[in-house]
Amino acid sequence: MSGHAKQRVLVIDDDKDILDLLEYNLEKEGYKVKTVYDSREALKYALEFKLDLVLLDIT
Repeated sequence: MSGHAKQRVLVIDDDKDILDLLEYNLEKEGYKVKTVYDSREALKYALEFKLDLVLLDIT
């Protein structure tokens, strides 16, 4: 991704271990990652920032 802005990924999950794992691996690949535990915080963040990808747990 050299020469390009980092792509922004929002990860939403209620499991802190999953958030930590995804954040670590995505950042290692060069993504800018925001993790959130709460759906209200996720909605606020999604509305305020231009995102390239949203990953979430629907169960």
